[in-house]
Amino acid sequence: MARIQLDKKDLQILKALQENSKLTKISLARELGLSPGPTMYRIKKLEEHGIIEGYHASVDRIKVGLHVLTFVLVNIGWNKPNVLKNFTKKIQKIDEIVESYVVTGEADIILKVLTKDIPTYEALLFKKLAKIEEIKRIKTLMVLSKIKYSHVLPLDYK
Repeated sequence: MARIQLDKKDLQILKALQENSKLTKISLARELGLSPGPTMYRIKKLEEHGIIEGYHASVDRIKVGLHVLTFVLVNIGWNKPNVLKNFTKKIQKIDEIVESYVVTGEADIILKVLTKDIPTYEALLFKKLAKIEEIKRIKTLMVLSKIKYSHVLPLDYK
């Protein structure tokens, strides 16, 4: 699919929907100074090109009992065949790992992990992560408090 050029109205739609995906098309159109038809066409175009990947509820992890957020730095043994593919398959099965990235620097992989408490994290660490043979080294960074969080991408919306 060809890459589309985003104009200011497209960017304004993206910002508004990232801030509140429950906005009605009519409210959004009014906010943008467009009629509902062109607004809906633009949204459909953004969805079809995969720019809008989906609509999700933002859930407060603390209120649902996930009190421990950790980032886990992982070094893997690159000398084994298919190491990244095998590692990826194994972590896909661990629900507490909510994000995973290949990175540069001190580690090869960074995992974002959510658990209800420290004993649950400890069990995950020793009973699941430590048993993944592709892992050479693990370092845990425990989150103490949140300073900033935004799910709105830093695009030029003006």
